[in-house]
Amino acid sequence: MAALCALVLAGCGGEGASKDDGNPSGEVSFMVFGDPEEIQAYRDVIAAYENEQPDVQVKLIEASDRDDLIARLSTSFAGGAPPDLFLLNYRFYGQFAARGVLEPVEERVDGSDVFQQEDFYEEAMDAFRFDGTLTCLPQNISSLVVYYNKDLFKEAGVPEPKAGWRWDDMVAAAKKLTKDSNSDGKAEVYGLGVEPSLIRIAPFVWSNGGDLVADDGKQTHFALDTPEAEEALERFLQLRVVEKVVPSEEEVKAEDDETRFQNGRMAMVLSSRRSTPTFRTIQDFDWDVAALPQHREQAGILHSDAYCLTKASENRDAAWSFMEFALGPEGAPIVAKSGRTVPSLKSVAESDAFLDPTAKPANSQVFLDTIPVIRQVPSMSTWPEIEDAAEPILEEGFYRGEGAPAIVGELRAATDSIFARAEG
Repeated sequence: MAALCALVLAGCGGEGASKDDGNPSGEVSFMVFGDPEEIQAYRDVIAAYENEQPDVQVKLIEASDRDDLIARLSTSFAGGAPPDLFLLNYRFYGQFAARGVLEPVEERVDGSDVFQQEDFYEEAMDAFRFDGTLTCLPQNISSLVVYYNKDLFKEAGVPEPKAGWRWDDMVAAAKKLTKDSNSDGKAEVYGLGVEPSLIRIAPFVWSNGGDLVADDGKQTHFALDTPEAEEALERFLQLRVVEKVVPSEEEVKAEDDETRFQNGRMAMVLSSRRSTPTFRTIQDFDWDVAALPQHREQAGILHSDAYCLTKASENRDAAWSFMEFALGPEGAPIVAKSGRTVPSLKSVAESDAFLDPTAKPANSQVFLDTIPVIRQVPSMSTWPEIEDAAEPILEEGFYRGEGAPAIVGELRAATDSIFARAEG
């Protein structure tokens, strides 16, 4: 009977159970989504890791996009069979952290021989502290930047963006770079591309001295009704209807901003490091990046993804072993060289793996220079719902010309109850 029980207990550990001797083994499932270049980088990291740890097999599970990733995670957690680890943006991980389904990594980081907490940029680490505990470990830290077509700037005789440039400088340049030869409202070239979303508007609200969300000890509602915030929002909303420097809603649906820029029909586009691998395929013109323009002071918004370990994993030690490798000085350069990420590990971000002078953009240093002014949206359980509720309101104001005061009221009406349910 004792022998039988021993066999049963051994079998319950599953094929993926870690050995007690500290050597990782078994299979680790890793869920992620990304562009082909990014997925290939993860495959390269997995290959390098498995070469060092032949007793571990990492199974890559590809989601089609972020919505698919979140839906599959939700379903797998509900069914009790989530992946061992996954990669997710800080704006969306809070809904899982609030449910207690993630395994905090603080003790593992503190016990690591590969890195310590201070080796990572604190701005990214803070975004993944849920209720004060380091819950996931950031892979990257990017800010919003301005990608610009150097050839179009030269042809129009417009000076390229410089450090410290202002909002008015960007709008003036966008007007000169917009080309609508027959004045039909559909330009052959637009000066600027930016989506009307919270994460695009937020840095300009902060730059003008305003706040996105009320900071009263607990994020309870939007704080866009102050003069500073409302002014920044109003100027953002004027880009389409008043300034006419961005495409219409119909034009964006027909050709998104990234594609329009890639095809040489947009002079500037606001995006994170995510766009770099795609833009590296451009052959017809030269391009670079610049810091965001500012109102009163420089501000940026955090774009960061992290590896999250699931509490239900039966092979957490092996999953951590892979995470440690992927984020450390051996694995992080592999993803950095793909162009997709600004590494959260300082030593890699400051190396040629990221600042490669032979790879575009030439001014990759701007991503590091803006880290000290990066701010983040709240890491809270209901933030994805808040973004979903805000999106159609902001789009309506942006493309139809509705003023900031009305938009602020609509946002409060649509989201106050969602804020009230938040955890984090």
